Amino acid sequence: MIRTSRRRREEPLDHAELARLLPAPGDPELSSGRLNGLEEHLMSEIRNLTPDTSPDTSPGAPIGAPPAGAHAGDRAPRQARRPGRRPVLAGAAAALVLAAAGVAGLAGGSGGSGGSGGSASSGRAVAPPAGAVPAPVVQVVRGSTAGLAGAVADISGAAARAELPEPGPGQFLYVRSEVSWLVSWEGSDGKNRSYVDKIHPREVWMSPDGDKGWLMEPYKDAIDRDGITLDDPEGGERTLNSPGYDYLRTLPTDPGLLLKKIYDETGGMGNGPDQQAFSTIGDLLREQVVPPKLAAGLYRAAARIPGVVLVDDSVDAVGRHGVAIARTDETDGARTEWIFDRETYTYLGERTVQTRDAEGIEAGTVRGRTAVTDRAVVDAVKQRPAGLGDAPPSA
Repeated sequence: MIRTSRRRREEPLDHAELARLLPAPGDPELSSGRLNGLEEHLMSEIRNLTPDTSPDTSPGAPIGAPPAGAHAGDRAPRQARRPGRRPVLAGAAAALVLAAAGVAGLAGGSGGSGGSGGSASSGRAVAPPAGAVPAPVVQVVRGSTAGLAGAVADISGAAARAELPEPGPGQFLYVRSEVSWLVSWEGSDGKNRSYVDKIHPREVWMSPDGDKGWLMEPYKDAIDRDGITLDDPEGGERTLNSPGYDYLRTLPTDPGLLLKKIYDETGGMGNGPDQQAFSTIGDLLREQVVPPKLAAGLYRAAARIPGVVLVDDSVDAVGRHGVAIARTDETDGARTEWIFDRETYTYLGERTVQTRDAEGIEAGTVRGRTAVTDRAVVDAVKQRPAGLGDAPPSA
């Protein structure tokens, strides 16, 4: 799902400083998981900068420079259009653009110089980011392939029988979720702390062709209370990394054919082909209304990916328990769990748990949680289904 900037700072961010803070990616075409990780790192480092950092405000300073190590010409059209067509990436992209342009930088602590929000001598925040809470730490339940085939059969069967809304001309697909994401924070002692956003609502509207959309996540500083557009004025080609509902209807539903297409189209991206294939399927399921037969095929395809296991118990962002189809990213030890109701086998949400100590994050830390609470078809952006009302959700 989308992440955005957490705090604003008073000064524009130095572009050279931004390039220094970003870790150099191995490939400019990044998976959603890697983009989320980069943003977590970037947001944490920006928050911990001292207030007296001197920005480069010269007229010739570059705007929107790519991350260090990225090649500007590599797959640039797809990356430039992705925020408009793929809501799950819009927050990360928006945060990077805002920071690079110096339009709305992010602050550390809770005040300026001389306040209580930072330490002038250490250059580190003495308080966690505003609105953040300590990250939950859970016991890491070992996953297993035992029972995976049976669970996937039940899950895919339920998905194939689902009665989902079918959008008509001029209508929009609507998905409402409750979400929370990791906020890294380096304390005054130099040790990392794991905090997360308070669980908050997030709403996405998408046209069936993927050209128009809207995001409301008022908890996020970089997103206005009224939301931000996800429109794609270019109306570019739809792919697995930039789908619309109409595009999804064209995909094969056979799990073997689906998996081959996923591996072929995402080759060279992310943290290895197997992890990227799993992440791609997860991205298609998270904030989308997927045609029933395709959803069934995607679950069966996921079960064929090496390293995929069944986790007996997982919990989504609103506390609903269920079984999970999961895979651990071998590069950082983060396990992504797709959670399903034990009785109906419907998709509930997603959880990411750290399975081993890595980069200052202890094993068992819940890095992210989502819970899908509504999927519907509406007639316009910012319109909600009957029963949800018209007022923006409270943070």
